[in-house]
Amino acid sequence: MSGSGKSSLVFGTIAAESRRLINETYTAFIQSFMPSNGRPDVDALHNLSAAIVVDQERMGANSRSTVGTATDAYTLLRIAFSRLGTPNAGSAHAFSFNNPEGMCPECEGIGKVSTIDVDQLVDRELSLNEGAITVPGFTVDNWYVQTYVQSGLLDPDKKLRDYSPAEWEDFLHKTSFKVKLGSTNVTYEGLVVKVQRLLLSKDREAMQPHIRAFVDRAVTFTTCGACDGARLNAAALASRIDGLNIADCASMQISDLAEVVSKFDGIGPLTENLRHTLDSLVEIGLGYLSLDRESGTLSGGEAQRVKMVRHLGSSLSDVTYVFDEPTVGLHPHDIQRMNKLLLLLRDKGNTVLVVEHKPEVVEIADHVVDLGPGAGTNGGRICYTGDVAGLRASGTLTGRHLDHRARLREPVRRPTGQLSITGASLHNLKDVSVDIPLGVLTVVTGVAGSGKSSLIHGSLSGRDDVVVVDQSAIRGSRRSNPATYTGLLDPIRAAFAKANGVKAALFSANSEGACQNCKGIGLVYTDLAMMAGVATVCEKCEGKRFTPEVLTHKLHGKDISEVLAMRVSEAREFFTTKAPRAILDRLSDVGLGYLGLGQPLTTLSGGERQRLKLAIRMAEKAATYVLDEPTTGLHLADVDQLLGLLDQLVDDGNTVVVIEHHQAVMAHADWIIDMGPGAGQDGGQVVFTGTPAELVATGGTLTATHLRSYTGGPGS
Repeated sequence: MSGSGKSSLVFGTIAAESRRLINETYTAFIQSFMPSNGRPDVDALHNLSAAIVVDQERMGANSRSTVGTATDAYTLLRIAFSRLGTPNAGSAHAFSFNNPEGMCPECEGIGKVSTIDVDQLVDRELSLNEGAITVPGFTVDNWYVQTYVQSGLLDPDKKLRDYSPAEWEDFLHKTSFKVKLGSTNVTYEGLVVKVQRLLLSKDREAMQPHIRAFVDRAVTFTTCGACDGARLNAAALASRIDGLNIADCASMQISDLAEVVSKFDGIGPLTENLRHTLDSLVEIGLGYLSLDRESGTLSGGEAQRVKMVRHLGSSLSDVTYVFDEPTVGLHPHDIQRMNKLLLLLRDKGNTVLVVEHKPEVVEIADHVVDLGPGAGTNGGRICYTGDVAGLRASGTLTGRHLDHRARLREPVRRPTGQLSITGASLHNLKDVSVDIPLGVLTVVTGVAGSGKSSLIHGSLSGRDDVVVVDQSAIRGSRRSNPATYTGLLDPIRAAFAKANGVKAALFSANSEGACQNCKGIGLVYTDLAMMAGVATVCEKCEGKRFTPEVLTHKLHGKDISEVLAMRVSEAREFFTTKAPRAILDRLSDVGLGYLGLGQPLTTLSGGERQRLKLAIRMAEKAATYVLDEPTTGLHLADVDQLLGLLDQLVDDGNTVVVIEHHQAVMAHADWIIDMGPGAGQDGGQVVFTGTPAELVATGGTLTATHLRSYTGGPGS
């Protein structure tokens, strides 16, 4: 089950110890550049091999990283052009947008140029002393603005509209000029330079909402005019093979590029390697991507499959590959192809460890380890080990649900109206128009890359009364946890304060009650200079985060640290008053009963993050909920609970739109919109709309085939 301890066993114990032992073979100097790996809590581990973790972590938002650079396919393509391209532009470096030899000099290999709208930074009708600078945080009395006021370069009482061209240049762009502010010397920076350094160099997602809104207003990114977005200089773009330059090849759909590359002549082994990499991307269900697609725009599932391709071409054997739900974001049709690749890795002489819930993947296992029997404190035990046939007969929760099938909904609910999407053309969508019925449960499905997210997020996000709940990261530090994020901590603190006649602030680890040694984190982070830094449990509070005085205050016999250590399910029994109980009930309804109230948000999976957001948004009055693969990370038994929750939302008068591949959710829907017929350029169309029963009875799509097989419909 979710929260039964799978990740703790596989990632936190087996893979962690393997990596720690490997890292210990390096010198202290090299280890200082590596992440710190603490010793896992285990008595003994035998016969470990080197572990390679292929997880769902996003690949970073570095605009210089693309699918091509992440898989080395672009490197092989560069070598091919350096050998076969005419006219010859030079070595492989001459075709790299990350190398001065090949990058476009105008955009420096980014493909886009940013321009700042000065009128979003200043009000030309005011003087500096009147508050002409409108950048967030630049108030007249702070030292940012006083640097300009006291610089001697500008008249602080002169309206900006009256500045001469030289004054505008000094105000916006001049640098390296010392200004004395009281007893302190500061370096003068033009306003544009300062804004770029302070605000624009930061990750947009990490910005506070008002800063992000300002940046979105003030900065526009446009395609570079010199290279037309190709990132390369003129010499690199002039070199061609069979009429195509390297940018043409990189922008092609990978499945099409594989055909083009097969015709390259004269560099046999290199062509073979490149073709193998491209074919692997197609086989893994990513043929709809292009090599110039930025890595940061990939979903978690896509990122994991891109990483997998790197390992398929490896000559290593006797390695343990560890996968974290590799079927995330995959249609049943794509899961079959994923299974072939997992078996291929095994057959090369490797051990393949997969944390997974999908029956289709469990079926191909040589050995199954089932953890449970429940979640949280009710889990963490081995319920079964053995083959799949033994699992079916074992009577465990997983064994009982392995062949569980949801029935088609009969009868379906009647819609109360419709939400129209017209002429959608984002990404690969081909001028799509479709009606989404209101007041029912609609499932949007289709193979990976068919255009589901482009259609729904691109057309519904931002509309009034539409709440989008996705798997994106939750902004917050390691201090954030489910109790703080949901607002549950407020009634808990109030209850403690009332019971003990003290201030509520004492019961916040971010306020007065925090342990002074660890500042309320529970861990002390130590920098060991040449060695990797380590995090150790605080000796003063023993990881409890609060001062001893605070821990003397009890509520029903428990102190605040004991309450925050509770699981949601335990806390529901503990709190009976209305305010905390309402929040805890919603957390339980979305299948998060096993989460600890004080568990850091940084440890949550994508599916858990989405369900946590849903628990909060359920308290709002919305007309339409959009969910993006809410079954991610859910055990087969938990899916039934999710279906009940979706029914509850619809029965309360809402419209629910779910982007999903899970056949149980499709079968439970009132209405299905199937995208396809394929992925990328081969997708982007609505290939079926109707009820699940109609899809099973008459549909000819890939989804229809798999749903028919799942439900035992005609022709299955």
